[in-house]
Amino acid sequence: MKSLVIEEEIAHVAKLMKIDLEDHSAHIKRVQKMLEYFDILDRANVESEEIIRAIDKLEVNLTEDEFFLSPETIIQDSINFAEITSLIPGDPQNQPALNAIRRLRNEMIPSSFEGIPENQYKVYVGGTSAQVVDAVTMTDDYFPLVLGIVLMLSLFLLLLAFRSITISIASIIMNLLSVGASYGLLVLVFQKGFLIDIIGFQQVDQLEFWLPLFMFSILFGLSMDYHVFMLSRIKENYDQTRSTDNSVAFGLRKTASIITGAALIMVAVFGGFALGDITFCQSMGFGLGAAVRLDATVVRSVLVPSVMRILGRHAWYLPPWLEWIPNISIEGKQDTTVTSSD
Repeated sequence: MKSLVIEEEIAHVAKLMKIDLEDHSAHIKRVQKMLEYFDILDRANVESEEIIRAIDKLEVNLTEDEFFLSPETIIQDSINFAEITSLIPGDPQNQPALNAIRRLRNEMIPSSFEGIPENQYKVYVGGTSAQVVDAVTMTDDYFPLVLGIVLMLSLFLLLLAFRSITISIASIIMNLLSVGASYGLLVLVFQKGFLIDIIGFQQVDQLEFWLPLFMFSILFGLSMDYHVFMLSRIKENYDQTRSTDNSVAFGLRKTASIITGAALIMVAVFGGFALGDITFCQSMGFGLGAAVRLDATVVRSVLVPSVMRILGRHAWYLPPWLEWIPNISIEGKQDTTVTSSD
């Protein structure tokens, strides 16, 4: 009987995914691997007629939904516990599976337990797809918080280092440009399939949910590192000459080769990930490598010097209400002591 149920489930999945099982027996193994279990755990008085009707209604909703297979229910009266197990066809991390879990939580369960006070039952939805949904929700909730904290701390530290509100804001905008450009390239190549056959990557329906936060954390730190390195050389010369044009040329001349060399090393390292066969490694390596290359060539070598030359003396503007910020030189104080020789 159990084998008959499994065969019916495989046939149902094959129908949903438009796979002809009569062509090749290998398709059967493929479908078997795409059956993802999820559990609905219900802690309530399972002997109550209201709870029993709600569980029955939930089973009916799952059966009527074409994306869920026929559920199996286990009720344990002794501990007031019910477990409903069903199967989701396909990749447990793809968008249809995640939408099915959201539909289950937001529509099916509330409608099944409608009219029953919430303090009389507690429903938990588990399984791989449910874990992914929870992880995506948590990442979406914390991403703005991480973004805000990193930007505010960067703004404050840049103000301490260079005592310029203009440079601090412009630096953050430039770094965000690099990150935003890498996001756009990832979508263009991996989701839209632009030149993907030539490059040799695998096209995906959606990128990994953790990738934007991961890339922002890595790229913002890397780009800010050699950005501060270049600005320190510019400010060093500006403090001596008070000429923005000469200072920008001096800073770019002193740091261009070092920044380019460091960027090439990072691009080579990230390129190693992109050359692999694992899709998320390809997207991660390509995104980080492309962002570093853009940041070192377009942003750091062209945009930053151009903006500073256009701003001129205004690049070092500090509002009067920020004069309380300590005058901290990241290069240290210049030793003006003159030693005499015999």
